[in-house]
Amino acid sequence: MIIRRPPAAALLGMLAALSIFGAPPAHADETTPNEPPKVELVLDISGSMRARDIEGRSRISVLQQAFNEVLDALPAEAQVGIRVLGATYPGKVKSVGCKDTQQLVPIGPIDKLEAKTAVATLRPTGFTPVGLALRAAARDLGTGETTRRIVLITDGEDTCAPPDPCEVARELAAQGTHLVVDTLGLTLNDKVRRQLTCIASATGGTYTAVTSKTQLTNRITQLVDRAATTYTQTPAQVGGTENCTGAPLLGPGAYTDREQFQEHRWYRVQVRDGQELRASVSVSLDRALNRDYGVLLRAVSQDGRELVRGTDAGSGRTDVLSTGLRWSAERDAPDQTVCLVVSNSFSSPTATTAATPGMPLELTVGVVDSSPAPDGPDLGRGWGLLGLLALAGLVGGLVFGWLARWRVAIWMEN
Repeated sequence: MIIRRPPAAALLGMLAALSIFGAPPAHADETTPNEPPKVELVLDISGSMRARDIEGRSRISVLQQAFNEVLDALPAEAQVGIRVLGATYPGKVKSVGCKDTQQLVPIGPIDKLEAKTAVATLRPTGFTPVGLALRAAARDLGTGETTRRIVLITDGEDTCAPPDPCEVARELAAQGTHLVVDTLGLTLNDKVRRQLTCIASATGGTYTAVTSKTQLTNRITQLVDRAATTYTQTPAQVGGTENCTGAPLLGPGAYTDREQFQEHRWYRVQVRDGQELRASVSVSLDRALNRDYGVLLRAVSQDGRELVRGTDAGSGRTDVLSTGLRWSAERDAPDQTVCLVVSNSFSSPTATTAATPGMPLELTVGVVDSSPAPDGPDLGRGWGLLGLLALAGLVGGLVFGWLARWRVAIWMEN
């Protein structure tokens, strides 16, 4: 699903307004965008897509079937476009083949039947001008208040550089147009993985290696969906510090930052009497990591006492780790500043894995009225039940003992 409302209890609570005494906290932009989120799918239709190595089927057939299932899940108002590369020029002249990219479906509400038909007729053809296609897709998406998303699905590295696709991604990120590129690789080739990881890393996106049709369908759906649920409000840039003292003071909203391997990033949030802090963090795993890693989000008092924590762990799949927490101030307690700490246990598998820039993270903060505590158990009914159970146990024990003695007596007589 691409256009849907986040759960009210979670996101709306997190984005509730808060009045705070003292120095004003940083706030994410709370203006509701006038435009819907926009996504463009960039599909590789180059000659290598003929390879039959995904569940015994060709890469192009798996892509087409997954694409049909993704379209079936989209609401009519979804703002999605489709661009292809290497789809029309069958010749060997590189200067011509490396210009082969076209927008198959303009960005906007999709005619599903027309889009399915257009993709179904595609046949693996030519070169792989990934860099050129990324630049064109960025132009297709334009600029605006909401974050645009490109989902690149390919089975090979660029065969047409220059422009180098990783440099193009850095160029697009430097423009400050809220553009994220997620990459999906239909092969486990190490060179392809490095290039696609570099593209995703430069723009704060994610890289995923795909080995089945189901995985491809689910991942495309997740990424298209994330454009609506995560980036309806563009996260504000913020820089966490090494300790709570001097950490940025955050108000309700969505924030983005980057975190190095095994680093701790600190932020502060003011919580008043009778209020509840709700926070969540998502870290995009945009490069190869050693297996068995995790993300930890903690709420800590200013004297260093841990209040609550949330964790998430992974075991090797390059994707996203997310966790959250809730904490309520005690009744009649003075207003206090709570420190939020984002930590990770990431480590590099090779000396060539880039440690900088840090892993992109998104932190969502909300402060709402505390939920009323549930009623305590009825002590009278609890003691009554305990007495009934004791009586039943006593009767059962007596009956079992009488039966045991009777059986022994019968056995001795015989």
